[in-house]
Amino acid sequence: MKTPGMSIGIVGAGIAGLACAVRLQAAGHSVKLFDKGRGAGGRMATRRVASPCGDVAFDHGAQFFTARDPHFAAAVTGWAARKIVTPWPSAGDDAWVGTPAMNVVVKALAEPLAVEWNAHVDALRRSDGSWFLDSVSDKSFDAVIVATPAEQAGPLLVAHEPAMAAMAQACPSAPCWTAMVAFGERIAIAEDIVRDAGIIGWAARNSGKPGRGGIEAWVIHATADWSRDHLEDGETRVVDALLAALAAEATQPLPAPVVRIGHRWRYARARAVRHGALWNDATRIGAVGDWLLAPRVESAWLSGRMLAGRILSANR
Repeated sequence: MKTPGMSIGIVGAGIAGLACAVRLQAAGHSVKLFDKGRGAGGRMATRRVASPCGDVAFDHGAQFFTARDPHFAAAVTGWAARKIVTPWPSAGDDAWVGTPAMNVVVKALAEPLAVEWNAHVDALRRSDGSWFLDSVSDKSFDAVIVATPAEQAGPLLVAHEPAMAAMAQACPSAPCWTAMVAFGERIAIAEDIVRDAGIIGWAARNSGKPGRGGIEAWVIHATADWSRDHLEDGETRVVDALLAALAAEATQPLPAPVVRIGHRWRYARARAVRHGALWNDATRIGAVGDWLLAPRVESAWLSGRMLAGRILSANR
């Protein structure tokens, strides 16, 4: 039965939730997203800080993305025409980055949508055929979509969709400790990327990415195993260790950093179950995310679009 103009609440305003919302809103549904973050970014976040040498930015989540699916490739082509993404050859022939920062892609997707930031949804509640998002809104919704990492999706889904929750619980994400460091001068590492070097899984000269510039800035991601073993360590100790690992790759000693920040990603890289998206049309609850396809930005976008397509097909 066709149900035009549904009101739909989405928990999570990352790529998956936003891609889903964009398609649903374009089809005439009323969509509102709720995200616990302070602003657009999620795992495509960019951190901006002041330093004695000037302001500096770090893409401290996803470093780049690829576009292999034709639908996503078409979207990326559109973003490139708007100059919000550009190729990054240093990371590979098919690597793209947001410009001038990774989070501009998320900001662009969120711009035409109703998004409430700093909104932590404690629980989902169903009453008289409507959905309520406890702790963030008194408004009822005809449908609800969970667009969070698997570890956060499971507790929200379990009371209403135990099978969906079980899928989420079967997809634990690998953690990642990240250091953001800046220097007053270029450090003695010739390449802009360091891969698989000791405890470093990936490190990149953020200031060397297209559209950046500014002072010398590096993002250092620890390996998943090291991050897991040191997950509860203090920030200072973690940054010290990652700086030492970066120094081991330099041909000269590193100068003292003018910025040093640590960030702990508890849910950095999903282990996917490859269901694409989840939806129960009878109760109108669903889930999207990269954990339902593959741990890539592209997969999160595809998951969101896939669920929107299912909803639209079921309500024609």
